[in-house]
Amino acid sequence: MTREERLAALREAPVVLVSACLLGEACRYDGKSKGSSPVMRALEGKEIVPVCPETGAGLGIPRPAVELKGGAGAEVLAGRARAAEVESGKDRTEAFRQGAELALAAARRFGVRVAVLKERSPSCGTQGTHVDGMVVRGQGVTAALLSQAGLIVVSDEEL
Repeated sequence: MTREERLAALREAPVVLVSACLLGEACRYDGKSKGSSPVMRALEGKEIVPVCPETGAGLGIPRPAVELKGGAGAEVLAGRARAAEVESGKDRTEAFRQGAELALAAARRFGVRVAVLKERSPSCGTQGTHVDGMVVRGQGVTAALLSQAGLIVVSDEEL
């Protein structure tokens, strides 16, 4: 799907799932937000379902940074890669899967077909995410699960 098609789907969507940090919620791993004026403009007049998969799964604020190991989100979901804390190496795969499932459940509950997500997040990255110490092409765990379920995922950087 092209950028133009994703943006058209967003314009038409009455209800949108959105990374909570983009709405100004201080829920990122570093305890900060990434409030975005372009995102807020794109959401005017729409019902919003805010999610933070990582905090939804019980990871605190702030929390140690996590990156994917061995592959992007689809590989984590398939069991071929994992999510681990950058400094300690502590495995956080189950929390990332659980957070993705919670986001998908919220999308289904509210009839969401389009999600606007924070780019490069190991959960929400739609086109690029942190894998093995680098930002690589691919989706985060939540973005991958939402895509697999048929939702249209839009990067905050496309707005």
